[in-house]
Amino acid sequence: MRRAPVLLAGALMLAGCGKAEPPPDATAATDSAPASEPAPAIEPTAAMGEQIFKRCMACHTIDKGGSNGIGPNLHGVVGRAVASHEGFSYSGAMKAKGGAWDEATLDHFLTAPMKALPGTRMAFAGIADAADRKALILYLKAQSE
Repeated sequence: MRRAPVLLAGALMLAGCGKAEPPPDATAATDSAPASEPAPAIEPTAAMGEQIFKRCMACHTIDKGGSNGIGPNLHGVVGRAVASHEGFSYSGAMKAKGGAWDEATLDHFLTAPMKALPGTRMAFAGIADAADRKALILYLKAQSE
């Protein structure tokens, strides 16, 4: 009985001895995606973003003319000036940020809000997956029309 684990471990080690050839295109970067970030398996859509937005609903609304919650209403946020939604009390850090919420700015901010803008009151860890962020931004854009 005591030999079984030793024999199993030995067999597993021997099985790993063969060197497999990497796929021909595995080392070459493609034109469609940088080598550091693989292309998503499925192209993000606004419908996918709707599911991701459910994480945001505890603090934000998206309806046109909707009320502010813990966070501002996000209808029309894509292209809107930062800290400009009427009736919401923004943090000093958000007021000082300036600029507009274009897709690149939203993508950076949504990755890790508290790191992207120290002093923000948005207590959200962020969305690590780039495809999820893209889907969410597509949803925000679609809801703003």
